[in-house]
Amino acid sequence: MGKLDGKFALITGGNSGIGLASAHLFVDEGAKVAITGRNEETLRRAADSLGSATFAIRADVTDAADRERMFSEVKQRFGALDILFANAGLSAPTPLGRTEVSAFEKQVQLNFISVFFTVQCALPLLRDGAAIVLISSLTSKLGMPGTSAYAGSKAAVRTMAKSMAAELSPRGIRVNVVTPGYTRTPLWERTRTPQQIAAVNELLPKIVPLERWAEPEEVARAVLFLASSDSSYIQGEEIVIDGGTSNLPGGTRAFRG
Repeated sequence: MGKLDGKFALITGGNSGIGLASAHLFVDEGAKVAITGRNEETLRRAADSLGSATFAIRADVTDAADRERMFSEVKQRFGALDILFANAGLSAPTPLGRTEVSAFEKQVQLNFISVFFTVQCALPLLRDGAAIVLISSLTSKLGMPGTSAYAGSKAAVRTMAKSMAAELSPRGIRVNVVTPGYTRTPLWERTRTPQQIAAVNELLPKIVPLERWAEPEEVARAVLFLASSDSSYIQGEEIVIDGGTSNLPGGTRAFRG
């Protein structure tokens, strides 16, 4: 018996990284899964790797018409939803003095505004007792330069999750958040130069107590926990998966002597 036997799930941004790793876990635990993404090629590859328990929808969750079509397809295939993992997101530098309005708005639109409307559009399909998982980021806690749009939008997700949880509690719908730290994903690598990646690889063992990257599968296991009945009495909470970075500065090399 799998943890998600008989469940129907939708994962936005399920074509790579944490979303794809979560889709694999959901399928392994017995769920039927719909994944979305904007890139046709990566979406097709992801769907092929997941097998017959999955179907893929090419959709831009920032576009209202695409969202409507996405949920129409989910309704046609599944009829209802038990799990929503609103995972689609974007990270790109937004340094003060050198950021265009459009670049800032693009991140806020995808990372924050579209998450609200994805949840809103899902409500008619979500069964009572369903689970919603949102994704934040350690960046929103660390005060890193050049990340105002990304950090701000991801911090907003955490706050919004609490409001949603309070609003949806009468239906028994749980809303919780995963907050990954440094995670080795295609998105992270696509948005950094080789020099930036090399610099982080050198720095990371010094600032993360566990001295390594997280793998997408490690974050996905927290997503699975929040999506399953294992977390049936957890509501409006956040699970931080960061190897101790945010709350154990004394565990880093700098403090070990």
